[in-house]
Amino acid sequence: MGRMPELILILVVFILLFGAQKLPEVGAALGKAIREFKKNLRDTEEDVKKPIDSKPQ
Repeated sequence: MGRMPELILILVVFILLFGAQKLPEVGAALGKAIREFKKNLRDTEEDVKKPIDSKPQ
């Protein structure tokens, strides 16, 4: 509940900057960027874990 005013403020700023018609496009681009970031983060994490898991004991 404490984050609601901040989210409303961010939404108002987005609408002022991009306009109401561009808002879905900006949201889609932001969602795609976040998905790509998470995918790259998982890939990097797997690349780091592989040498650790295959290390002889």
